[in-house]
Amino acid sequence: MVNISRVDLNLLVYLDALLREQNVTRAADQLGISQPAMSNGLRRLRNLFADPLLVRTSDGMTPTARALELQPLIRQVLTDVEQAIRPQTPFDALSSKRVFRIMASDYAESTLIPLLLRQLRKDAPHITLDMLTPSDVGFADVEQGRVDMAINRFDDMPQSFHQSTIWEDSFSCILSKKNLIRRKFTLENYLQARHIWVSKTGMGAGVGVNPEDIQRLGWVDDALNNIGKQRQIAVFTRHYHVAMQLARQNDLIATLPTRAAKLMQDDPELVILPPPFLIPPIELKMAWSPLLQQDAGHRWLRRLIVDLGRRPELTPSSHRAELS
Repeated sequence: MVNISRVDLNLLVYLDALLREQNVTRAADQLGISQPAMSNGLRRLRNLFADPLLVRTSDGMTPTARALELQPLIRQVLTDVEQAIRPQTPFDALSSKRVFRIMASDYAESTLIPLLLRQLRKDAPHITLDMLTPSDVGFADVEQGRVDMAINRFDDMPQSFHQSTIWEDSFSCILSKKNLIRRKFTLENYLQARHIWVSKTGMGAGVGVNPEDIQRLGWVDDALNNIGKQRQIAVFTRHYHVAMQLARQNDLIATLPTRAAKLMQDDPELVILPPPFLIPPIELKMAWSPLLQQDAGHRWLRRLIVDLGRRPELTPSSHRAELS
């Protein structure tokens, strides 16, 4: 007997699309995933059902007898699931009392969530956000719909996830106005200074950082490594606000995404400067399970978040360099 708890039910969504389209590429496009991800799903489906399911013929991909037998059963299962998770009435943001559970990195929680809450007060005043950290949940929690979405800068994620880019961000440096190198903020002086490292991109419990493992230190150190340079890191933290506060010390520099740096632009003790070398921009993304793709409330929240990320008035302004 097959243990249903060990079966990835997202595969049924894949099979439904494959049998409708009878084409791997079109099925992948329909679900918003990559063609390799769909090909991998078909391979897993063949193993699960011990049948080729789709066979390449002169007419294209042709369903086997077993696949044709499964098609109405799979469609019925998915229809029942969609009806179970779909609200009985159209989603009304103004009256909804729904709780959305969102895993967000410290960076996302500091920069995006205040904007989201401000908009929710206007459009959906009774909605509650339950914010979780990357250490609170794993990809499985998102995949099974226990967490509505993950918002972070992902190095990788399960191929079955849907995803959307919220915004792109550059980097900035925060340092004390009493830090003398701000008057001549060159690459040479930057490298002679001591630095605050801040990052947390993955999910699950974190582990300690090895300062000698340049390959795993992230965007800033990757950019320096590409030009044959290395900075002196004095402290490692996973919290952007901690990094910003530590930058008040006269001999420390925090290099972090510009939207986070701009949270401190009105602090009279700090100055924000562009890095004296090129750091490629980063993307903030949101990812969610295929199980929630058609949920009306979830679609509404996704559209709102994407809209917030694209509003020109919310784009970080130019660097404010106060050198007096």
